Amino acid sequence: MHHARFAAVRDRFHDLLAEGRETGAGLAIWYDGEPVVDIVGGERTPGRPWRADTLVNVYSVGKPLAALCLLLLVDRGRLGLDDPVAAHWPGFRAPATVRQVLDHTAGLPAFPVPRPAAAVGDWNLLCGDLAGAEPEWEPGSVAGEHAWTYGHLVGELVRRVDGRPVGRFLAEEIAGPWGLDLGFGLGEADQRRCADLTYGDPGWPTRTASEPGSLRHRAVTNPAGGLDLAVLNSPLWRGAEVPAVNLHATATGLARLYAGLLAGGTLDGVRLFSPDLVAEATRVQYDGDDLLLGRRTRWTLGMQWEDDGSWGMGGLGGSCAWADPVRGYAFAYVTARLADFDRVETLVDALHDCL
Repeated sequence: MHHARFAAVRDRFHDLLAEGRETGAGLAIWYDGEPVVDIVGGERTPGRPWRADTLVNVYSVGKPLAALCLLLLVDRGRLGLDDPVAAHWPGFRAPATVRQVLDHTAGLPAFPVPRPAAAVGDWNLLCGDLAGAEPEWEPGSVAGEHAWTYGHLVGELVRRVDGRPVGRFLAEEIAGPWGLDLGFGLGEADQRRCADLTYGDPGWPTRTASEPGSLRHRAVTNPAGGLDLAVLNSPLWRGAEVPAVNLHATATGLARLYAGLLAGGTLDGVRLFSPDLVAEATRVQYDGDDLLLGRRTRWTLGMQWEDDGSWGMGGLGGSCAWADPVRGYAFAYVTARLADFDRVETLVDALHDCL
C-alpha cells in the first residue's frame, strides 16, 4: 500500500534506519478507516531481515490489550466496573474495584514480594502475592502506573470470571476475530518469529529503573529480569504471560486494533465492543499526579489520554500505539532497539504534516 499522500512518513521511517537511530522496526497507520502505511525495515536479529510477520516485545503497549479482555466481559454483563475485585477474586485483600484496577488507582503498583526472573513463568505465585498485599494508598485516591502488576490484576480477573487464561482469551475473543497478529504467552512457532531486543545505549536499563528505593525502581525491577536482554530474549519471557509488559506484536496488528476502536468497536464488519463501552473505556477516569511516572497523567480504562484527545499507550524502549479521533488516524510503531521516543515523535511530525 503506497498512498502518495503519506510518502513523507515512509521516507522518515527509512531515514531513521539509514541514520542508525533505528535497527529494526515496523510502522502501520490507518487513516479515515483505511490502512495507508504498513512498512518494516532493518533486522530482527543480526543478518535476518525484519519481516511483515516479525513479532517484538512492546512493553506497556500491551496494557490496553489486557484491559480490553476484561472490558469485553464487562460489555457482556459478566462483571461490573464498580464491583469490588474481591467479589470475583476471593481472598483479594485490597478494597479496590474493577474500575480502579483498570485505571491504575488500585494501590498495588509493585509486586510486594521480591521474586527472581523465573517467577515470570509462575502466574499463580505472582497473583497470590498481589491478592495478599496491602494497598500502598487508599484505592481510588491517586494513580501510580501499575507497571509490572497491571496484567496480573486484570488477567486474573479475566480468568476468575471466564475460566480462560488472559493469553488464550485474547487469542480467541479479540485477536482471532479481528485478525490481529499479537499475543501473550507465545508458543514455539511464534517465538521463532520474534525480534531480539537490543539496548540503544548500555545505560538504558539503569536509566529506566530510576533510583533504587523509588516506587518506580520497586515496580520495574521485580520480578527481576524485565530490563535484562538475557531474560527478555529468552523462551521463558516469550512463553510467559506478563501482560503488563510482554505483549509481542506487529505494528500491523496494533494499528488494526486501534482502527477498530476508532470505528466504535467494529473492524471489517466484525463487532467486538459496543460503542458505549468504547466510549467509557477511552474516557478520562483519573486526571492528576501519577506517583510512579512523576507527572500529571490522564488515565482511561487501560490507556493514557493526551492533550490532543488521542488515547493509547507507549512502552518502555520506544514502541507506541494509539488512536487520534480528532485527526482520524490509528498509529502503531514497534521497535527492538530500546531507547527513547524521539523516533516516534519524528514520525508523528511527518504524519501531521501530511494531514
